[in-house]
Amino acid sequence: MNPQPPVTRMRMAARTSSAEQSAPAEYSLAGAGLRSRVEQWRAQLAATDWVPWAILGLAAFLRFFLLGIKPAHFDEGINGWFVDQVVHNGFYRYDPTNYHGPLHFYVLLLSENLFGRNIWALRLPVLLVSIACVWLTLKFEPLAGRTVTRIAALAMAVSPGFVFYGRYAIHEVWLQFFSTMFILGLLSLWKFGRLGDLWYAGMGLTGMILTKETYAIHVACAVIAIPVLAVSYSLRRVPDAKPAQQAWTWVDLAMVLCVGAAAIIFFYSGTFFNWSGVKGLYEAFKAWTQTGAAGHGHEKAWDYWFKMMGPSWETGGNNFTAYELPMLAGLILCVFCQKLKNLSLRYLAIYGVGSLIAYSYVRYKTPWCIISFGWPLLFIFGAAVLLVRPKNLQKVYVAIAVLLCLSLGRSIWLNYFRCSSPTEPYAYVQTYNDMFKLTRPLLKLAKRDPVYYHLTGHLIRSSVYPLPWVLGDFDRVGYYEGGNMPANLDGDFLLVQEDKIKDVESKLKGTYYTDMMVLRNYQEPSKIFFSAQVFKDLFPGRKPEFVGNAQTPTPAPTPAATPATTTPVATTPAATTPAKTP
Repeated sequence: MNPQPPVTRMRMAARTSSAEQSAPAEYSLAGAGLRSRVEQWRAQLAATDWVPWAILGLAAFLRFFLLGIKPAHFDEGINGWFVDQVVHNGFYRYDPTNYHGPLHFYVLLLSENLFGRNIWALRLPVLLVSIACVWLTLKFEPLAGRTVTRIAALAMAVSPGFVFYGRYAIHEVWLQFFSTMFILGLLSLWKFGRLGDLWYAGMGLTGMILTKETYAIHVACAVIAIPVLAVSYSLRRVPDAKPAQQAWTWVDLAMVLCVGAAAIIFFYSGTFFNWSGVKGLYEAFKAWTQTGAAGHGHEKAWDYWFKMMGPSWETGGNNFTAYELPMLAGLILCVFCQKLKNLSLRYLAIYGVGSLIAYSYVRYKTPWCIISFGWPLLFIFGAAVLLVRPKNLQKVYVAIAVLLCLSLGRSIWLNYFRCSSPTEPYAYVQTYNDMFKLTRPLLKLAKRDPVYYHLTGHLIRSSVYPLPWVLGDFDRVGYYEGGNMPANLDGDFLLVQEDKIKDVESKLKGTYYTDMMVLRNYQEPSKIFFSAQVFKDLFPGRKPEFVGNAQTPTPAPTPAATPATTTPVATTPAATTPAKTP
């Protein structure tokens, strides 16, 4: 007999079911946990200090926005050419007369391999380093105080010069970054004595050596500032000036020195393929001192940097410049540095003024050097809040805000509206937008069909940089200087110097669209010739402006049938490179 379930007259209420009881309980716990997590996130976000992130975000935006609006600079073309030589040779052959270390070129090589051969890839490493300089400035907070540090970082983020040259593929931003790291390490060693501070100082010094020979100026000024600071301290003491007990050992110091020395040898030796390059570490200083004393076409008066910082009239009185008002204010406030009760700020004032004096003494001056020595003065600009009585503090904040707003406005005007203008002193040896008249049609065709990278081109003029780098992917382009010309002048495109135009036109047989362009200031115009057959789709409805001497014009050869032209005559930048900043 099969067992049967018990029978009962008691009925359980539906809501007393265990299943139905557990469901609301589980839902309630899950919901409460989610609400608790959300509240925790809200609390964390509310407690987060967003000011440093806002400063870094502003710095990044100003540097990234419309990065390609400015044509490649002369020196960017030279640096890009050096990267091409690294690809060709397998290593960078250090030249002591070039006045620039090898690190920048290897980083550019990596960027081009990752992102392609274009102006964004060329400028991206320096752009990121420029943002990192603002980040390093914020790292001074334990030394200089939160308010001072943030004002300095904001001034750097919006500065016309720091933004303008932070969008250039040149060495000076690297020098600023590593010199800032070096000084941060030195001051932190004095105040905290941590192992990490030792690495900051060691790697900062290593980076400066790998960047540019002018590191000697910064090291000398950093060392000289120490006894000057001692005199300042003896005249007016500050609290908490006793050096901290060092937490690192001699083994740690040996490790830092070994890593730094290994990096220097690795890069200067051309990754061990050019050991003679290591001798350039000391051979460069002979040529460097001669260039700094002679000027080599870049001579400037001793007060050049003051004119760049503050209000002045340039270019025959046609342009009013006031690039670095916060920096100038910081320089003026250095007079009152004895009133500062912060030893680190006093040191930065002494180091900044010393660097300015050194760069003023050197006759060879180019405007981008201002970011190499001007950054300590921004801390003294921020220290204005420490030099006034509390009742005047609000007025100081208003003055700081006004100067920062003026700096931001000037930065926007310079970087997005006048970045190629010859009347802007910061746009020094800057390529004009005219260059796009030649490069845009060529690059547009090549992007449409890679076969156009085999177009035949003749560039018949002197000093054509940055075009050899910009057109580096076009493998049938000849560069002719000093009266040299190809046997057959007809090509798919030509660029002809003004004094050679008549001679070239008398020998051309094809039909061409033409235009005039000026590559950069202080250079005579050139004439562009585009083959009517090749470029007709890019100039719809336009009639060719030039028809050659042949009764039946010879059409320009198609890319596939174009024979290779003469190898560029200017195969090294030595013939066209201006003397570099010492």
